[in-house]
Amino acid sequence: MSIFDQPKIDCHNHILDPAGFAYGTDTPYSPSGHEIGTAAQFAAVREVYGVRHALIVGPNSGYNEDNRCLLDAIARSNGGCRGIAVVPNQVSRAELERLKAAGIAGVAFNATYHSVAHYLDTTALLQMLAELDLFVQVQVEGDQLLELAPLLLASRVRILIDHCGRPVPELGLNQPGFQALLSLTDTGRCFVKLSGQAKFSRQSYPWDDTRPFVQALLQAFTPDACIWGSDWPFLRAPERMDYGLLLKLLEELIPDTDDRHRVLWQTPRQLLGF
Repeated sequence: MSIFDQPKIDCHNHILDPAGFAYGTDTPYSPSGHEIGTAAQFAAVREVYGVRHALIVGPNSGYNEDNRCLLDAIARSNGGCRGIAVVPNQVSRAELERLKAAGIAGVAFNATYHSVAHYLDTTALLQMLAELDLFVQVQVEGDQLLELAPLLLASRVRILIDHCGRPVPELGLNQPGFQALLSLTDTGRCFVKLSGQAKFSRQSYPWDDTRPFVQALLQAFTPDACIWGSDWPFLRAPERMDYGLLLKLLEELIPDTDDRHRVLWQTPRQLLGF
């Protein structure tokens, strides 16, 4: 069965609608032009490609801790979408409960944007996330996970790693940060997004230098702990991106139809409660 005929859940994408929800004045980057992607536009993309559900990620660009656009997109989806919110480290439990009731599945930690140090005071936040059965979604690059891992391991929270952990391709599979990611399989509560190759590749599509990392993650975590995301509408993409090409690439990376079904549908459906 072709990947285009299989049911799919896109687990990493963004909604950016400055006409409907103005960007904050304190955000360092304001997406524009082809980077803008409204809820209506994403709904059309999903329909064309047979993407039945989506996990929308609140972006630091444009909105930072303003989740109004994200929550509006979830509400418009009639149960089709859930979200990952950006919140301050000192967010209250009541606010987390409100967000969860509105369709939020977890909270984003983006060390590539804020640095690891920004998150070292989040023990209380991680405890609340665990108690509320919310994820911590972690974006790191290089060896950043080494410093962040002890904090995550000490908590009971479920962990969702963005973009394959963004390793450095030329340093190979044995680089410490990537090995730290592989070791998180022992927790039984860590999941990985097979996404964002363009963010850490040194090459153009199909990003061949990232393939060994994707295969290593599939082997270590298995399709029962791996999910897929497009990163639509491709903020700061280094070159032209196309949704269909991303799906075709995943079909090549996971040629077995049953394994693809687990990554694209079964695992994220169970994980996110669709």
